Amino acid sequence: KMSFVLNKLKTKKEVDNAIKTTEDKVLVLRFGKEDETGTLQLDDILEKTQVLVSKMADIYIADIDNVPVYTKYFDITIIPSTVFFFNGQHMKVDWGTPDHTKFVGSFRETQDFIDVVEVVYRGAMKGKLIVTSPLDPTRVPKYSLLYKDL
Repeated sequence: KMSFVLNKLKTKKEVDNAIKTTEDKVLVLRFGKEDETGTLQLDDILEKTQVLVSKMADIYIADIDNVPVYTKYFDITIIPSTVFFFNGQHMKVDWGTPDHTKFVGSFRETQDFIDVVEVVYRGAMKGKLIVTSPLDPTRVPKYSLLYKDL
C-alpha cells in the first residue's frame, strides 16, 4: 500500500527546499523504503498523527534511494530513520543511545511520536539544538551493532 497522505520528497532539491522553507515548525523527515515493513509501520503512525501535530510540525517522507546524499550525510544504515529540523537547523535528540542525530526504527505508537514532536518543538522554540527524549528508553529501538545492507 503506497502512502498518499504524507508529503513525499523525491529529490535532493525537494528535501533542501523543505528544510529551508519550513518556518517555526518542526520538520519531520522520514527516510525509508515504501515496501519495507518498519517503514510501513512508521508511515501508519505518521499518517494518523499528521493532523494532530499540524500546528507544531510538517511531516515529509523520502525514499533512501532517491536522496543518497542525505542517506549518506545522516549515516542511515537502518530504515526507517527519522530526522528532525527546526528553521533549517538539524535538531538532535538524546534518546539514551549513542546516536542523537536521528530516531532509528518505528515509534511504538502514535502517542510516542506526538510526545517527541512536542518536546522537539518546545525545545526549538527556546533556541535549543538538542533536547532529551520524553520516551522511556525501553520504547526506543536498540540497534547498536546491527547493520543492514540497504
